[in-house]
Amino acid sequence: MGGDVTAEPAAAGHLTGRSRSQHQRRKRILQAAAALASRGGVEAMQMRTVAERAGVALGTLYRYFPSKMDLVVAVVNEEIDTLEASLDRRPPSSGTPAGRAVEALMRATRGLMREPELADALIRSLLLSDVKTDLGDRMAAMLARAADEAPPGEERHILLRSLSSVWVMEMIELLRGRTGNEQIQARLEIAAERLLDGD
Repeated sequence: MGGDVTAEPAAAGHLTGRSRSQHQRRKRILQAAAALASRGGVEAMQMRTVAERAGVALGTLYRYFPSKMDLVVAVVNEEIDTLEASLDRRPPSSGTPAGRAVEALMRATRGLMREPELADALIRSLLLSDVKTDLGDRMAAMLARAADEAPPGEERHILLRSLSSVWVMEMIELLRGRTGNEQIQARLEIAAERLLDGD
């Protein structure tokens, strides 16, 4: 992402001493940022406070993440990494691509709602941010894998992005207390069936 100055190594087993310490420092920064956001929303994620909590100099934090929004985007990507690992360990079991995609999205919903302040901070910040992110593409790729499909063509990719956009809007309604998990799942099932199984 834009502010990340350290490329992620291909395999954790091949980390050099320096890259391992950079990786650990970056991880501490992201954990500190997420912990602050989970208690006080994005407003609590002040760069100086994040640096203090992570045990790094403020200048070091800015070398990794030049702005608060770069940091927010990195925390979002970390959440997606966690979800992808969970889906790899325990793939969705529904009998249709749409069903498997909905399973993945509902797992994401439950995971995020364990820390509703963090979920609210991340979604609100991404919606208002002018930082370029690949969230839509990452979500589409994750849904394609969850649906157990070959890499999607351009049209299928657009449909998967559309489904992830529906999910984001449903998450906003959930965070505002206007809906619940059962209603979200029902609406996602309708959208996914139309978008993915309607060929």
